[in-house]
Amino acid sequence: CLDWEGKVHEFDSRWRTEDCNDCSCSKTGIGCCTSYMTPVGYDKEKCESIFNKDTCSYKVVEKDDHSKECPVHSGVL
Repeated sequence: CLDWEGKVHEFDSRWRTEDCNDCSCSKTGIGCCTSYMTPVGYDKEKCESIFNKDTCSYKVVEKDDHSKECPVHSGVL
């Protein structure tokens, strides 16, 4: 399989992109999806979500104090 960056991947291989997508190669082509959950169920007035590209995950913290995490009730892939 040839990905959009011009890299060749063997059939039945899996990899994670720099943008935190999990991809796989099969004889029918390449398939990719996000490797992280996007938080949606939290207090957006008081809190904000911050994406960490190193861990491929979001952290939801208070806007005024990033050391305080906010509860998250739901997320989407």
